[in-house]
Amino acid sequence: MDKKHHVEPLSFGAEPARAWQALVLSIKSLPRSKIIEQSQDYLHAEFTSRVFRFVDDVEFVLDPGKNVIQVRSASRIGYGDFGVNRRRVESIREQFQQQLQRSSGR
Repeated sequence: MDKKHHVEPLSFGAEPARAWQALVLSIKSLPRSKIIEQSQDYLHAEFTSRVFRFVDDVEFVLDPGKNVIQVRSASRIGYGDFGVNRRRVESIREQFQQQLQRSSGR
């Protein structure tokens, strides 16, 4: 495992379907996001940078047995992104947790 680039999965204690819906709402709430493909356990989204219009791909896979959503984020161009992908995933994580709290009535 590449520890430098590893991103922890999104964890949840809710029903998997509710967690998945929270993820979808989280993605849709972020600027310059576009869901490219979505199924019951897989989601591929594109995020476009504001200034240079670079596109990054972010993929999610639901693992209901472990109560996690695996995350993979990658820039299409180049190797270094000055931490943009990691910050985006952490922003998604924060939005995801907020959506879960809203849906549980807390």
